[in-house]
Amino acid sequence: MCFSVDALSAAGDRAWRLLEDGHHWRACIYAEAIQSGDARIVDRAIAEDWAGRRLKRDKELGLVPKDKPGIFDFLMRGVFAHAVLHRFSSAPVPDKSQMLNLISRLEPGTPWLVYLNPAGHFQALDTSRDGILGNLDIAVRGEIASGAAYIGERATGNEQLMDEIYRQFLAGWCEHLDTSNMAVFVPDAEKLKPEQHYLEHIRNWQHE
Repeated sequence: MCFSVDALSAAGDRAWRLLEDGHHWRACIYAEAIQSGDARIVDRAIAEDWAGRRLKRDKELGLVPKDKPGIFDFLMRGVFAHAVLHRFSSAPVPDKSQMLNLISRLEPGTPWLVYLNPAGHFQALDTSRDGILGNLDIAVRGEIASGAAYIGERATGNEQLMDEIYRQFLAGWCEHLDTSNMAVFVPDAEKLKPEQHYLEHIRNWQHE
């Protein structure tokens, strides 16, 4: 796996990809397959530093990175950089038993975010201490939960709820694989399809 840095216009109709020299860009289709000469970033910290940066278009220099905007600056239009994940091997199927084990060990009362990382492993993040925005370890994210009905041993005893949450993550994982987007939100429960639909989609998914 590696990240590319893709810049997208405000209208979403034009995209550019950072080249391996770290300064020049080429026109591309957003999230297209890696090509020779493209920057391949394997250090997550470097990719996170690029993600969300505003880029200024210069006639002579091309795209020039600027500082990351503030929270309210995102309301402004412009060209922004995005970290796009590329896979060169088949995608794993998230393990339901690992999800159950993780949730059962979480302490109710803490605002936990349960998520899938790019390797397809379930992880949990204490949102009172760690940030979510721009965190490229988060491939698919659930809702933040702290109550005993959703976190801890009592929650994992609710088989129907756990089946639903697992299917939500499978659906989000399929979207992540198809779009290469990070921090994909799991869909609403009423929009879910049968588990087998998602499992077949993951097994049939083609890597670059």
